Amino acid sequence: MSEPVSPAETEPPPNEAPEPRRREPVFNLPPVVLAVIAICAVVYLLQEYLLNETQQMVLLYDGAFIPVLYTGKYGFDWFQFTRPFTYAFMHGGIAHIAINMIWLAAFGSPLANRLGALRFAIFYAVTGLASVVLFWGLHPYGEMPLVGASGAISGMMGAAARYGFRIDRSSGRAAFAGEPLPIADVLRSRGVVTFLGVWMVINLATGLLGFAPGVDGQIAWEAHIGGFVAGFFGLRFFDRPLAAA
Repeated sequence: MSEPVSPAETEPPPNEAPEPRRREPVFNLPPVVLAVIAICAVVYLLQEYLLNETQQMVLLYDGAFIPVLYTGKYGFDWFQFTRPFTYAFMHGGIAHIAINMIWLAAFGSPLANRLGALRFAIFYAVTGLASVVLFWGLHPYGEMPLVGASGAISGMMGAAARYGFRIDRSSGRAAFAGEPLPIADVLRSRGVVTFLGVWMVINLATGLLGFAPGVDGQIAWEAHIGGFVAGFFGLRFFDRPLAAA
C-alpha cells in the first residue's frame, strides 16, 4: 500500500531549475543517408521536370549503366569510369524512387550509425559496383539502361542479416548491434533465413515474371543479388570495431 506524499516532496527544490525537455528531430536519419536521399531526389526532379527530352536522353546515356558499352563494341568514353556509380542515384519513376528511399531509410540508417559516414559511403559505392558487375557478367551485350539504388540497398540488407537484424538504441540512435555473426550462425537463425528466403523469392518473382506494381520497366534481380552478396560477405571489411567496455 502506498503512502500519501506531501506537495513539498513532489515539487523540485526552489534553486534547482527543471531539466529542459529533449526535442526529437523531425527526421531522425543520419546525415549521410539524408545526403543520398537528397541527391536521388534532385536527380529525379532534374530528369522529370527541368530537362527536355534530348537532355534527358543525354543524362540517361551518360549516367545510367549500359552493359554493352563495356564490351568494347562502341569504343571508349570517360563516362565509363563513372556510370557504375552514378546509376545508383537515378530512378525510373516516382514509385521506383519512393520504394527505394523507404528501404534506404529503413536499412541504411542503422547501418550508417554503425559504420560511420565515410565507411557507409564507401559501402554504398562498393555494393552498387558489385551489382552492376554481376549484371554485366550475365548480360554483357544488354542495351537497356540500368538505374536505381536497389543494388546498394540490397547490400545493406545483406549486412543487416550478418548482424542478425539486432538493433541497439541505447545511444539514442538506432544502430546494428554486436559483432557480425558467422555465416554458419546466420544460416541457423530461423528469423534471418525466413527473411532472406522471402526476399529472394520476391526478387526472382518480380524480375523473372516482370510483376512490379507501379514500377516502370523490368526489375534487375541480378543487380539485387550482386549487391546482397557483396554486403553479406564483404561486411567485415567495412565494420567499425566496437569500443571495449
